[in-house]
Amino acid sequence: MAEMVETVCGPVPVEQLGKTLIHEHFLFGYPGFQGDVTRGTFREDEALRVAVEAAEKMKRHGIQTVVDPTPNDCGRNPAFLRRVAEETGLNIICATGYYYEGEGAPPYFQFRRLLGTAEDDIYDMFMTELTEGIADTGIKAGVIKLASSKGRITEYEKMFFRAAARAQKETGAVIITHTQEGTMGPEQAAYLLEHGADPDKIVIGHMCGNTDPDYHRRTLEYGVYIAFDRFGIQGMVGAPTDEERIRTLLALLRDGYADRIMLSHDTVNLWLGRPFELPEPFAEMMKNWHVEHLFVNVIPALRKEGIGDEVFAQLFVRNPAALFSA
Repeated sequence: MAEMVETVCGPVPVEQLGKTLIHEHFLFGYPGFQGDVTRGTFREDEALRVAVEAAEKMKRHGIQTVVDPTPNDCGRNPAFLRRVAEETGLNIICATGYYYEGEGAPPYFQFRRLLGTAEDDIYDMFMTELTEGIADTGIKAGVIKLASSKGRITEYEKMFFRAAARAQKETGAVIITHTQEGTMGPEQAAYLLEHGADPDKIVIGHMCGNTDPDYHRRTLEYGVYIAFDRFGIQGMVGAPTDEERIRTLLALLRDGYADRIMLSHDTVNLWLGRPFELPEPFAEMMKNWHVEHLFVNVIPALRKEGIGDEVFAQLFVRNPAALFSA
């Protein structure tokens, strides 16, 4: 029987994932957006138009699957993602999980921690959303999303890491993480493995926030995958330039790590809540933060350095397939 992956439209065989972006957001909102309703509630049809346009751009570059690891507390909307998938034919995989303490919504589970039930509650949430479905949608999460703070994994965040390792042992679910500002990659991997998680089903995310190849090598020693998944984000949230990311990526590819790396942008294609515009100089630095940047700018730069089709097939096709079939 073929290994199956849960998408928002139901399970699909791993071999049908094809070319995959490992970390993009169709919708995202920082907790609190739900209260800013003076301009009206969520306009789903308008949002759908924006999301479909982004999906079609990805498809023009051969993308067949997108992992959307939006945390539960940041506007995750599985039913909306299903509409996007049905409209475009794209495989979309959604997540179960919460964001890191500083930018997520910690009061709910912090309160339950005082009651002594939080970690079991988180585990139950993960298990229900992975095996039964999210709310009343019938859509099952295909990955667990975890996140840690800059320079530390807080006690609040550790509850989610422990619950995720426990849920993964029972379901085989893939874990995808957020690292903040180029920190805690090795520590995340070590903590998950300490609690019994399978490194072959872990992606340590946003690793391209750090330009020290040794930081990446220390993380890779744990047997996990890493993601260079913020191409286009420059000058904000401690992000390096794309040129620095490319240099670091090239060092790792030349060291033979192509079979443990995945690429993406971490785009937000529609912000929930009040619209905004980036002020200068950030707007200029962030002009390439869109779903085509890898294909029109980054890959050509890598090709000039001698990276060929076989490596790109490894990064975009074989690695995601191996991750979801491990």
